[in-house]
Amino acid sequence: MLHRKFAMMLVAWAAALFGGAAGAADKPMPPEVARAWSATGLPSSALSMVIEEVQGDRLAAVNGAEFKNPASVMKLVTTWAALSELGPDYVWQTAFLIDNNATVSDDGVLSGPVYLRPTGDPVIMLEDLWRLMRELRLRGIRQINDIVVDRSPFGEVAIDPAEFDGKGDRPYNASPDVFMVGFGAVRLVFTPDLQAKRWRAFVDPPIPGIEIDSDIKYQDGSCRRGPRVSVQTVNGADDVRFRVSGEAHGACGEFDFYRLAFDQQAFAARTLKTMWRELGGTMTGTVKDGSIPADAVPLAAHQSPPLAEVIRLVNKRSNNVMTRVLLLTLGAQAGQRPATVAGSAEVVKRILTAQGIELGQTVIENGSGLSRNARISADVMADMLQHAWRSPAMPEYVSSMAILGVDGTLKRRLRGDDARGYANMKTGALKDARAIAGYVLSKSGKRYVFVSLVNHPQAYKARDFENAVMAWLNDR
Repeated sequence: MLHRKFAMMLVAWAAALFGGAAGAADKPMPPEVARAWSATGLPSSALSMVIEEVQGDRLAAVNGAEFKNPASVMKLVTTWAALSELGPDYVWQTAFLIDNNATVSDDGVLSGPVYLRPTGDPVIMLEDLWRLMRELRLRGIRQINDIVVDRSPFGEVAIDPAEFDGKGDRPYNASPDVFMVGFGAVRLVFTPDLQAKRWRAFVDPPIPGIEIDSDIKYQDGSCRRGPRVSVQTVNGADDVRFRVSGEAHGACGEFDFYRLAFDQQAFAARTLKTMWRELGGTMTGTVKDGSIPADAVPLAAHQSPPLAEVIRLVNKRSNNVMTRVLLLTLGAQAGQRPATVAGSAEVVKRILTAQGIELGQTVIENGSGLSRNARISADVMADMLQHAWRSPAMPEYVSSMAILGVDGTLKRRLRGDDARGYANMKTGALKDARAIAGYVLSKSGKRYVFVSLVNHPQAYKARDFENAVMAWLNDR
């Protein structure tokens, strides 16, 4: 027993000293991989890379223990922690409730408020909310007073969408919230009027306070290229104006853009009111935060897709705000209510550490990788991928990643190559960071873990290197 304890102390000491998975060692690149890296013109210090056979030997490693910014590859950490902790069948429920003594008059007037209990569903869409509100109408309710939203599962987690890169109207910068509808984004739709030869614009959902100033030039002729349009967002005190200019061929048909107009809470409130009105209802009060009585009666509920499906959206499409909400869900489910970002990140670390993954200096921050501070090493990432492969949840995890040349962020990579379809990977890219991690299947039937984290002002040059390594592994 003493020998075992001493050995465990040595493992922990090694992880703390070297900052990576204990026992991991660098190994020279095979000639084919070395040539591909040399072609990038980047220094080896920019790279943290590991190539290993799944449940087998290490083929190559360069600076494997060095911690670098993984960009969106960090989503693999958050989604694995969620999948392994909550299970592939975990669902979120959003419910409407009323007071246990509430009544509905003959003309459809509800006495008392409607309570809304969200739990952090990261993928509740406009159509889901519409169906949920329709359930109220089906129960004879026409007029409601207040809608009281219980936001207690999450704490003060709102962010400034412009903080990361100054582009506060872009959906990838959306703030997390316990009740987030359609990611908090509005759709600006432009449809051609073929007779008048002009473009008509509308907003979906048609919530008040949003205007479109459209100055798009209508072009005749065949559809030779997509629209060349710019969108400027002008924020007022209580409204938003989108100024849209450019040109587009009418023959190309309708097109759209997604933009953030209001913060999540304001957007949700306006959407609730608009949908209730569209369903033929009236509202005399407001949408406000508050608590739900313990004896409130559930009236209608919406259930999200299972977690296994949700993480496919997260990893294949690299959705930032869904990942942020997923991280907070882990905190809330661990008993940290109201959940905070920092506390939820610590929950993720505890989950992975309990699995025997030595995290060293890993910095998770918001869990999405949309961060200048996030850090992980190729050793740690490879260790986690190896552990995930041994798990009963492995099929759901692997299938959540983009398929090489087929879908997600890898749809346009190696499409005409023999390697098409032979890799499940997650990509990441920021201004000075480029990363990829996942599994590559060789034609011989062997499977490999491949992790590449590149931090450099010209990190974009690593794209061809990533492709070359995946193609090389596929040929093995």
